[in-house]
Amino acid sequence: MEPDTGPCCASPSGTGLLRAATGSRAAPGGLSASLPGHRLLRAAVLLLLTRLCCSGSVPDIAVHFGTKTRYEDVVRPGLNLSSAAAGCSPVHLTAVIRHGTRFPTVKNIRRIERLSRLVQSQAPRGHGAPSWLREIQEQWQQWYTEDMDGRLVEKGRADLRNLAMRLFSSFPGLLSEAGLRGGGITVKTSSKHRCVSSAEAFQEGLHQSWSLPSLSVLDPEYVHEVDDSLMRSFERCRGYVEGVETNATATEEVDRFKHGPELRQVRARFSTFLSFVVADLVEAAFFICSYELAIKSLYSPWCRLFTKEDAKVPTDPKAVVVKAKVGFFQHLDKKKKK
Repeated sequence: MEPDTGPCCASPSGTGLLRAATGSRAAPGGLSASLPGHRLLRAAVLLLLTRLCCSGSVPDIAVHFGTKTRYEDVVRPGLNLSSAAAGCSPVHLTAVIRHGTRFPTVKNIRRIERLSRLVQSQAPRGHGAPSWLREIQEQWQQWYTEDMDGRLVEKGRADLRNLAMRLFSSFPGLLSEAGLRGGGITVKTSSKHRCVSSAEAFQEGLHQSWSLPSLSVLDPEYVHEVDDSLMRSFERCRGYVEGVETNATATEEVDRFKHGPELRQVRARFSTFLSFVVADLVEAAFFICSYELAIKSLYSPWCRLFTKEDAKVPTDPKAVVVKAKVGFFQHLDKKKKK
């Protein structure tokens, strides 16, 4: 079957969908029994980035890490989502959840490997080199391997387990064991391995909330559904694939940015010691800094390459790409509403 060429709805890549509701399949004596005496509350959960609270172990450029930001840096301690509407009884919860902390993709691992080789073979050494460069050359090890390829790290599983427990503490009636086993809770994910692993980890967190034995990787009690037609619907939209994804002219702004004054200024400052640095390698250095903080909680020496102003630049090309992609679907939505 050919992809639909009409309006499509985009689901953000790297997300999962959770729905929980009271009803005939929920636990007996649940919230549905007390609804007549209460106003109804329909709750949607969004994960919002808040301002980072930086400490001595967190680089000051971490505020520009975007989607590489550590989850613990954006959690609002003590937030009880169900307390926002006092006197209401929650009857439905929909949560769009991003996957947990992951390794770099193979594309970025290859760029990191290339940058590492060049720094070791072509950058100056000895007392004439700055301290951050000597630290990279003498102490930092290139530990990323291609088989990691965007897979969820153990810390990423913990991210999702903790999220499940926080949601359960706010909505215990909706996220009950009986609800999961009786079909009152549905968990949908894309086929991306990091998303499937995140869906599993989320359910592990619910089991911990219910004080049940932990699930194993092969445990048949995982109840999530892989649904790429929903979670990666953009891949089946011909208008998007042909008009944006495979259309070189759709992201011309990215190429202009890579050769524009902002990146030229960053490369000019780097060129004193790293004359071989091009736009992609500037971004690779920035990724090393962000991934090592997210995965290992390390203040990487690579972070010291960037000033606060520099750090605003490497993530911008991706923002331009995202704007082009999201703008396509916003355009379709407007056409559909006319």
